[in-house]
Amino acid sequence: MAEKDQVRPLAPVATNRFRSDEDDNLSIQLKVPRRRTYVKCCGCVTAILVLIAVTFIILAFTVFHVRGPIVKMITVTGDPRQLANITALVAASSNLTLIADMSVKNPNVASYRFGNTTTAVYCGGAEVGEGRNLGGIARARRTMRMNLTVDVSPAKLLTAPGFLAEYQANKSLTMNSFTRIVGRVKILNIVKKEVVVRLNCTVTYNLSSNAIQRQHCIRRVIL
Repeated sequence: MAEKDQVRPLAPVATNRFRSDEDDNLSIQLKVPRRRTYVKCCGCVTAILVLIAVTFIILAFTVFHVRGPIVKMITVTGDPRQLANITALVAASSNLTLIADMSVKNPNVASYRFGNTTTAVYCGGAEVGEGRNLGGIARARRTMRMNLTVDVSPAKLLTAPGFLAEYQANKSLTMNSFTRIVGRVKILNIVKKEVVVRLNCTVTYNLSSNAIQRQHCIRRVIL
């Protein structure tokens, strides 16, 4: 009876419980680092996405923000012989030619390409002439100059309200001009924007000194 009692396997039950507890503790210890790694990965991905979004927002309001070019009329010149005797031009059926020196300043980071430019000239509310100029390219953050040739009809000018009185009293000519420039700004083939510039100017031109006395321009940009 003593030998049989010594052969009984009593220890294996306690050993299995100990191993089971160790396995549970080990699995818990493995799960904790995995969760931390997952949280860190999610945090990194979120931070990268936020950084990309902020970068695009900054670029949209700075580099990719398209602004309209600044167009100015600097000087207007004409042939003094034509200006001295406008009535002779009517008899000869010739036009009065004026050349407007204009500047186009492009504030964008890409070139501004524009097509042919048209200008309508009015005197006393009546259209008396028209100007045309070939298109061009205003380089990024540069100012280009262009000459706009305007042909004015002396016959229409003489019949314009108020012209003769102003011409005889002050040897001056007050004209209103409307210039329309249609172009496009393209940034890195990502942003393509059509830009239309409308320039309304009132110019008082001194026929004796061949210079601008007064000038007031209103610029409107359509994006």
